[in-house]
Formats: sequence, structure tokens, C-alpha cells
Amino acid sequence: MSPSRTAAEERAALVAAARESIARGSKSFATASNLFDRETRERAWLLYAWCRACDDIVDGQDHGHGATAVSDAEARVAIIAEKTTAALVGRVVGDMPFDALRVVAAETGLPPRFAHDLVTGFRLDAEDWRPRSEADLYRYCYHVAGAVGCMMAVVMGVDPADEDTLDRACDLGMAFQLANIARDVEEDDRIGRCYLPDEWLVEMDIPPGQHMKPPFRDRLVVLARRLAARAALHEASARVGAAKLPPRSRWAVLAAAGIYGDIAREVAARGAHAWDHRVTTPKSAKLAWVAKAAVAARRPVRDTPRDPTLWTRPR
Repeated sequence: MSPSRTAAEERAALVAAARESIARGSKSFATASNLFDRETRERAWLLYAWCRACDDIVDGQDHGHGATAVSDAEARVAIIAEKTTAALVGRVVGDMPFDALRVVAAETGLPPRFAHDLVTGFRLDAEDWRPRSEADLYRYCYHVAGAVGCMMAVVMGVDPADEDTLDRACDLGMAFQLANIARDVEEDDRIGRCYLPDEWLVEMDIPPGQHMKPPFRDRLVVLARRLAARAALHEASARVGAAKLPPRSRWAVLAAAGIYGDIAREVAARGAHAWDHRVTTPKSAKLAWVAKAAVAARRPVRDTPRDPTLWTRPR
């Protein structure tokens, strides 16, 4: 922080920059975040700015667009880890996204383990890691998205000791990432990545590195629909957990679940044409989910036990 600026002025500048980041990086999340109360909304933006910047650094992209293979990915992750650690212990980093993390972590008592778990996810990508089994896939989804769900829960006021609610928050992140993987199969293939488990590819008799080839498109559709089905199960679990949140946070989470869930549903519906054009949720559909979520947030939800067949995050 500049000696000429107060802490309040620094925070305001970080919030403004974070708001710009989410507006550029995710229209879906930006829409949902506007449903939070002001304090939660600003903290969500600050956390997003850090997550977005780390992802961009590792993938050589700008706000999630134009990903390219980078030659120094592991060195980039090392820098991210160093700055993240500094931010979590309250040191001024002098780099907007990491100072945003510093502020939100201090304000919410954010458990450092979740931030470090996300950095582990970036490290997996830097090492060109690929899942061999379905369990590997879920572990990856936790590190790059489930951990973010846990952090967002804390931002929304969930007690870090409330493991059951954190599990539900993790489920929402898992659902989002499974939808991402289904949607981005072709984009990932262009930069030499594949998040479909080797065991799934063997099961469908798809040779390594050939899943985007026309002869295997129908088999790929089966796997994409499997990802969408798994995403739906985690989304349903997260909806139950949302009942534990304050009213406006519940509204925002339910809207985000619907908006992002539509991505997985649309991928499944398009079948072999799912990767002709990038799947997005139209603005009209987003607004419809905002309205539906407002109604759903007022309805009582039966507190059913979490599905024991769902993958559970490490504790």
C-alpha cells in the first residue's frame, strides 16, 4: 500500500479493479454477484480477481480468453504460490489480485488451506497432469473449483468449522468445473490438454489424443453427457446447502447454479455439435434464472443428507 493512501482508499481501489476483472472474465458470475449484499459482493469480487489472475498467469490468457501453451508454467506457479503465501499472512504484495486476496482473507478469516489447494490445482496444470481415473478427475475439479466454492462459502459467512455446508459449497464448484470440462474439450485439445480420464477413453475405445477426431465424435458425446450428469448431481447437492446461507447469498448461489448449470445441459443437448461454437448462457436465460432463484430462495428446503455416492473433498 502506498504511504499516501489510507487502508480504506486502498480497499476501494482494489474493489474497483476487481469489479472490472469479473465484468471482463465472467458475465455469468458478474450477474450472480450483483445479487449479494454490498459487503459480500465486494468480497466476492476481490476473491474472484485473485482466482482469475492466477488462472490467467498459468494459462497465458487474458481474463479466461486466448489460452496458449506457455514454456515456463512451473515457474509461473512458483511465483503465484510465493505471492499467495505473502498475501495470506497479511503482507502487502504490490500486485492487485494478490492484495485483493490479502484484504478478503483478513476480513473473513479465510482458511489458508483452501487457497493453497487452489494453487495445487494450478500446479497440476503446469505439470501437464492428466487424470487416469474418475477419482483423479474429481480431485482435479476440487483443486481448481471445489476449493473456490469453499472459499466463497466463507466469504458468504459460513463458519469454516461447518464442514457439512462447506461440502455443499464444494459441490457447486465441482458442478461448475465438470460443466467447464464438457464445454471446453475442443479448446483444451488445441493447447494439448485433456481432462477426460484415461479409463473413460479406454472404455470408449478412443485412442490417446484422438478424441476430437470425427470418427470418435459420437463416443465423445457419451462422455460429455456423463460429465453433464455428474455436474447435475453436484448441483442438486449444492442447492440443498444453499438453504444454510443468508437470503441474498442464497439467491445469488441459486442463480449461479442455474446459469452455469445451463452450460452443462446445453452441451448434453447439442450432442455432436456441442463444440461447433462455444456454449454460453444467453442474457435472457440469465435474467430468467435470477427471477426463478428469487422465488426458490424463499421456499423451504428439506435438509436431506448429502448423497453418499458423491465424491467428497479431502479434509
